[in-house]
Amino acid sequence: MRRASKKSSSSAATASAGAEQVNEKQNRKRKGVSTNLISRKAQRGPTKAVSKEVERIDQFFYTYADNSSGMIVPEGIETLCSHLEVPHTDVRILMLAWKMGCEKQGYFTLDEWRTGLKALRADSISKLKKAFPELVQEVTRPTNFQDFYTYAFRYCLTEDKKCIEIPVACELLNLVLGLQFRPQVDKLNNYLKYQNDYKVINMDQWMGFIRFCNEINFPSLDNYDSDLAWPLILDNFVEWLRENKS
Repeated sequence: MRRASKKSSSSAATASAGAEQVNEKQNRKRKGVSTNLISRKAQRGPTKAVSKEVERIDQFFYTYADNSSGMIVPEGIETLCSHLEVPHTDVRILMLAWKMGCEKQGYFTLDEWRTGLKALRADSISKLKKAFPELVQEVTRPTNFQDFYTYAFRYCLTEDKKCIEIPVACELLNLVLGLQFRPQVDKLNNYLKYQNDYKVINMDQWMGFIRFCNEINFPSLDNYDSDLAWPLILDNFVEWLRENKS
């Protein structure tokens, strides 16, 4: 009888230990499921926030988009500018196009709009207005300004053209290069309007203008060497400056 009792108690202990192991495994599984659910919810949270932000940016876009083309066309940009309370010739609109990476002058696609406005965290007129000072600071940093200057020329090219006409170049120099080199730009624009040798400006000449502003002492011009690889238009400009100075 005693042996039977020992067997019974041993079996009961084994059964109890087995039940505890089963319960422990089940608890682990439940914890794992719970952790996974929490993890999934955490992952879903930011995604939902991002998708809502994109949705608001898209709605903002369609406020100004043309129904037939699905883009913001020149008329839509003018309306946008009026809501921003800036003229459409304001340099900040060009900066906005640069931030979006717009390819065609006067047209904003939905993808371009999303790229720029997500970066600016702007999904309304009021937020876009508030983003302008930060955008101006970003563009005028030395690391970004040359890229913006190059972009401005390409953005203003009409289809299949490699040059911009002198009046357009003068406006663009005033708008872009004038931000940092006002005295040089004023003189350069005066010369471009005075001379009759050039009707258009190409990219090489355009890039020569910013190089001139960055490298040449102004107004003394004492370190300008015409034997170096400067575009001829700048040799003529310096000669004109020296003649008018004397």
